[in-house]
Amino acid sequence: MFTQMRASASWNVDGPLLWGYFFTSRDRSALETIAPTLAGEGYRVVSIRRGERKSGQSPNLWLLHVEKVERHTPDSLDQRNQAFYALSAKAGNVTYDGMDVGAVQ
Repeated sequence: MFTQMRASASWNVDGPLLWGYFFTSRDRSALETIAPTLAGEGYRVVSIRRGERKSGQSPNLWLLHVEKVERHTPDSLDQRNQAFYALSAKAGNVTYDGMDVGAVQ
């Protein structure tokens, strides 16, 4: 991922970037339970909303989107992902669905 970003992104891959993280569940309350934990760790809760068929998500799923400006290396991003997989497993009925990244506006 970092190699591809370095080759095609217009932003400094090694600097602070806006990282978005996504969690899904069939149970909105499960996402509402982990949202304050993430907010307490400095993540901004962007939304909890229903999945959308047009974007390939099931409308039976709820989606939690959080974001934070962070600086990552491949190793630190892997650690972040592992922590989110663990948080999801601990919460039960929640799946960590991955991330996206963009330049800080």
